[in-house]
Amino acid sequence: MLRSIGAVRALGLQDVDDALEVCAQDPVANVFVAARILESGLAGTRGPLFGYDVAGERALCWCSANVVPVEASPRAIGALAAKVVRRRTWASSIFGPAEQVLDLWGRLSRHWGDPREVRADQFVMTMSHSPLALGVEVDPHVRPARPDELDLVVPAAAAMFTEEIGYPPYRGSGTAYRQGVAGLIERGHALVRVEEGEVVFKADLGSVALGVAQVQGVWVHPRWRGRGLAAPAMAAVVEHTLRHVAPTVTLYVNDFNEPAVRTYRRVGFVQTGTFATVLL
Repeated sequence: MLRSIGAVRALGLQDVDDALEVCAQDPVANVFVAARILESGLAGTRGPLFGYDVAGERALCWCSANVVPVEASPRAIGALAAKVVRRRTWASSIFGPAEQVLDLWGRLSRHWGDPREVRADQFVMTMSHSPLALGVEVDPHVRPARPDELDLVVPAAAAMFTEEIGYPPYRGSGTAYRQGVAGLIERGHALVRVEEGEVVFKADLGSVALGVAQVQGVWVHPRWRGRGLAAPAMAAVVEHTLRHVAPTVTLYVNDFNEPAVRTYRRVGFVQTGTFATVLL
């Protein structure tokens, strides 16, 4: 069993401000965890956020269905891993800054077994200026989904998840999944283009915190691919986000997804970091 080499504890309500301060060291890389902290308020006594604090060095690790290290040096990773290793039952992926993720996985792999896949080179791409300023076409038909469109959005969201991860987002009752999609719609964070009662494009603002919005779940209906829809639609997502949600927009994309990378670059995104994801 891994042994802790530093002070690690589960964080709670009284630690919210300090935890957000750690995330703020790199708001783009850490937006997912910062958003989860704000949403949950760290209510409860058994995590899911662990904190490391030794001799002025602070780091975090979110540990739920997604395991996400934050500002963790190798020493901090070693200490956090001793806590994270016990959470295998909940975890379905590890993701975040590549160096931290791959170090953490190297310590957990002997205990957790073989992963389904390791995506070691994912481009973190970011922009803070309007696509219109670059002369990029903005699709006027992309807009926030309405609550009454939930039954249209859920199949599109499930199709995107299945294509990206390799298995459906739920089996049996989809109640919890529908609730998650409904929550995005209620916050105005699910953007869609609908044609003849069918979602042909969707993208979510899956995490919003510290002046950053992270775009996730980008999907074009298979029948609409190859028609030049993606770049104007993504430009519309960025334009809406900059005007109404946050001054910085980010996303991460697999290095091997060349069409998506080209689309994001065409819109105006530039690479600002590298993530890695371990699918369990």
